[in-house]
Amino acid sequence: MNSIYSVGQVNNYIRTMFDQDFMLNKIYIKGEVSNCKYHTSGHIYFSLKDESGTISCVMFAGQRKGLGFAMKNGDKVVAGGSVSVYERDGKYQLYAREITLEGAGLLYERFLAMKKELEEMGMFAPEYKQPIPVWAKKVGIVTATTGAAVQDIRTVAGRRNPYVQLILYPALVQGEGAKESIVRGIEVLDDYGVDVIIVGRGGGSIEDLWAFNEEEVARAIFNCRTPIISAVGHETDTTIADFAADLRAPTPSAAAELAVADVRVLFNQLLSAKQKLMQTMDNQMFWMRQRVEKYGTKLEYLSPARQIQEKRTRLLQAEDRMYSAMENQIFRARQNLGIYIERMKGLSPLDKLKQGFSYVENGKGHAVTHVSQVTGGEVLQIQVTDGRIQAKVLGTKQEERGV
Repeated sequence: MNSIYSVGQVNNYIRTMFDQDFMLNKIYIKGEVSNCKYHTSGHIYFSLKDESGTISCVMFAGQRKGLGFAMKNGDKVVAGGSVSVYERDGKYQLYAREITLEGAGLLYERFLAMKKELEEMGMFAPEYKQPIPVWAKKVGIVTATTGAAVQDIRTVAGRRNPYVQLILYPALVQGEGAKESIVRGIEVLDDYGVDVIIVGRGGGSIEDLWAFNEEEVARAIFNCRTPIISAVGHETDTTIADFAADLRAPTPSAAAELAVADVRVLFNQLLSAKQKLMQTMDNQMFWMRQRVEKYGTKLEYLSPARQIQEKRTRLLQAEDRMYSAMENQIFRARQNLGIYIERMKGLSPLDKLKQGFSYVENGKGHAVTHVSQVTGGEVLQIQVTDGRIQAKVLGTKQEERGV
């Protein structure tokens, strides 16, 4: 009995076969757009047809960046993507990742071929990219004189740094002779000696931008000794010149911002550095003044004049203390002397004599204190308060006195 499969299994098997086909995974189909619908989810549903048939197509919202124009019914386009099966409906369709107008599609194929060839030659290698100078003084510009690109560059550069010198080489940027004009502009500005070169133009179709996809322009950019910033078209536009340049800018205005440093930032940095320096100097001056005042106080304290003054003060104080001590000593000595005088008065012989007592000496000058010390007829000297009396001993009499 033959095997029986479900519809889902068959559709899944067919989708797997489509997904494994290399040609169907990356294919470009040209035709006329029909049944074009922009869904609210952002997806685009449409069909491509020619005289021989029709194929259903869808471009999901996440791939919309691959569509550079507003697609409508009747447009002749080239859609690139993969062909696969939508299992629910059991039909195959093209899942588009990029869509270009038919004439542009052929140019796009040339663009991819040129890009691959130059990339294999190493012209896009990062090791050959030159750094863009931070403070460019001379900026060369290769673009048309009448386009908006040069005005945008002048406006942005004048706002960021009015002191930078802009040197314009008026080049043809599309049509016959454009690639030769662009190459000549790069060579002239490179020989002139600018700091950086901006090569670009405003937006347009792939046909308008094609001069910047030429191999001659790419080689001129690669061989240029001066760093080059490419600024071709709008942000979604990409040319061979963008890959060959040292730096790509999405727009001419962005290229001016990359090439010309904002002098206001430098002024703000200088102002900030100045304020920081002034603050540091003020702090240093404050601490130096503190140290000078400290050393001044110490020097004043240790100066010879201060030392002499201090010694004099101490000497005067010592002198005052000495005089005070001497006066105290004299006062106490006088007090003691008065006491001693009073005490001596009680012991003074003169006071005794004044009280009626007398002092008797014998002929030998010895004091007579006992009767036994004299003999009859002996001459005695009697001392009284106002003189001496000579007396002759007539006799003696011993008496007993209680002491």
